[in-house]
Amino acid sequence: MHRRTVVKAAAATGLAALFGAVATTRAGAATQISERVFDLSIASAALGRSAPVRLILPTDFDAQPTRTWPVLYLLHGAHDDYNSWTRETDIEAFTEGLGLIVAMPDGGPTGIPTKWRDGTDYETFQLAEVHAVLRSDYRASTVRAVAGVSTGGYGAIAHAARHPGAFAAAASYSGILDTTLFGVPPLVDAIVARENVAAWSLWGNPVFQYATWRDYNPRVRASALSGTPLYVSNGSGLAGGTGDLLPEALESALWPSAHSFTSALNLLRIPVTTHYYSGGGHSWAYWQPEFRASWPILASALGL
Repeated sequence: MHRRTVVKAAAATGLAALFGAVATTRAGAATQISERVFDLSIASAALGRSAPVRLILPTDFDAQPTRTWPVLYLLHGAHDDYNSWTRETDIEAFTEGLGLIVAMPDGGPTGIPTKWRDGTDYETFQLAEVHAVLRSDYRASTVRAVAGVSTGGYGAIAHAARHPGAFAAAASYSGILDTTLFGVPPLVDAIVARENVAAWSLWGNPVFQYATWRDYNPRVRASALSGTPLYVSNGSGLAGGTGDLLPEALESALWPSAHSFTSALNLLRIPVTTHYYSGGGHSWAYWQPEFRASWPILASALGL
């Protein structure tokens, strides 16, 4: 299907009517990418700008105009964008006929969906503003699950831990799950620096603003995840790798963080499904199979 922009003048029937309404309410214009995929631009007070969200709507969305739908949030990683899941995986085909909305919101250039020191707040954007649009304009239910890769994996677990009960399940694939563990703050700062953003502009200096780093640390908030089905995966990277040095080195750097987080869960007797595998790189070649492995957990939580 050719790409088109749906505007207020669209015919007042079916999906066209829906997107005409959106154009005059919260989300601005919606651009249709394929039969079920749409890009929204949401005016965000939390970000001080409009920000994009990609949606995959249910196959029979138009045929069931009174039905509400559970939502799966998929979060992107650093140096990527909101369309990465549809670009790198088969998520559109995979969700064909499953009866859910898939929402892929912008997480900024670092993919760390949190509140920055300058007040830019991706956490509020994703959890409150996007959710409000989906509820008011797309018949989203209150049932949500969240999954993410890399810094989006951090976001998935951090969102669930910082907002207990907001998500019915959460999954992280190669996520940063202990932000204050030795060696992790320099890694986070390197991610920020790669985007030419000033040092310590995320949560501040990891020593002098240690309390802020703790506040946004999933491991510290692990007790809040009691009762939330969880999936965590990470490769050992260079240990057992195949020689793809950069992605394997990054995967290795995150290995201790993932183990620190799941060890904290184990001490608290909070169940978590883990897949720690030998080798592997920090790339979609590993994350798509991990998503599929976690799908039964996410699907059950979504009521599918």
